[in-house]
Amino acid sequence: MQISDTGLNLIKQYEGLRLEAYYCPAGKLTVGYGHLVPGWKVGTLITEAEADDFLRQDVQGTEKAVNRLISVALTQNMFDALCSFTFNVGAGSLETSTLRKHLNCGCYERAAEEFMRWVYVKGRISTGLKKRRLAEKALFLRGYK
Repeated sequence: MQISDTGLNLIKQYEGLRLEAYYCPAGKLTVGYGHLVPGWKVGTLITEAEADDFLRQDVQGTEKAVNRLISVALTQNMFDALCSFTFNVGAGSLETSTLRKHLNCGCYERAAEEFMRWVYVKGRISTGLKKRRLAEKALFLRGYK
């Protein structure tokens, strides 16, 4: 499967757009929707179209990971939600998650509940992550049953 515009827009909404290269909290030079640009200079500018291109490139790896790690049938909404989640937490986290375990056993509703376990930063609930996970969970369940 491939991510739809709905999934891309969800990622865009929660990643935020920065058209000027900057150091992210992890200390990596970043631009657009979290695209890494080692070797660039801080302050280098891009266009929104370039940011969209970078996002589409970056999401390809996310799509591959979700397709590889999930062995049950998914709706487009489920796939989009999982791509947003995986783009944010990484494929390694999806691979070891209880969310994946429940999902690959066909327990879709139990899997959906697992999104809300991924709202912590340094042991504290992040309001931003909580909003993102609620949106991902809602999209995951949209049209299910």
